[in-house]
Order: sequence, then structure tokens, then C-alpha cells
Amino acid sequence: MRYLAIDHGQKRTGLAISDASETLVSPHSVIETASEEELLRRISDVLVAEGIDAIVVGLPINMDGTESDRSLKVRQFVLAMQELTDKPVHLHDERLSSFEAGYLVGDLELTRKKKKKRLDAIAAASILRSFFEHENTR
Repeated sequence: MRYLAIDHGQKRTGLAISDASETLVSPHSVIETASEEELLRRISDVLVAEGIDAIVVGLPINMDGTESDRSLKVRQFVLAMQELTDKPVHLHDERLSSFEAGYLVGDLELTRKKKKKRLDAIAAASILRSFFEHENTR
């Protein structure tokens, strides 16, 4: 199955995809928009173009395990995604995904602006890798 991971943000949303064997995860793109309708439309385009079978959305959880203020917005986004597509949509704890992405992007020889643009897609890839690791330990 091919998965699409989504690191949902207020202005920027990172996307990452897996290969069909669920072994390779790659940052895909960053969608810059504050419009939820535009975001959903563009994600729908990616679902079709990439032949995606399932979706993983990062759920912002505080370090103490409680849900954050952003969690409610992400849950609302997931409901909208479920109305948009018949593909399964999974929520996955995204704690430390942005930290890991920042660490990984730090080694890239890019300008600060270009690093910032890639960061959300790399965070989405981190969420997807974590999802696969969690699923394999069940």
C-alpha cells in the first residue's frame, strides 16, 4: 500500500509518501495556504497523482501525553479528509517529528529559507516512518 503522511500546519502543511512496499519514505512537498478548502483540494490532487491507498495525519500531542490546542484543529481536518475520500485515515502521535526534521535538515547545505520550506515535508516523512515502526511492533 502507498501511504501519504500529512504534517498539518496553520500556514504550511508537509506531505510525504511511501513506496508500495512501505519500506521507503520520501518527503513529497509543502503546501502553503491558510485555506482549508485549498489544502484539501491540493491533497486530493496528490492522492490521485501518486496512487495513494491510505493517509496518516500527525496528531500534535504534548510531551506529557495530553492533547494540544492544535489537536482539535487536526481532528477537524481529519473529519474533512474522511468526507473527501474513501481511503483510510490514521492519526499518529507526531511528538518529536519536528525536532527530528530540524536535526535532519540541519545537515543539508541549503539557505535558511529553503530549509524552512523543506522542514514540513521532512517532518511528514518522520511521522510516516514512526507510524510504520509502530505498526510493525504490534
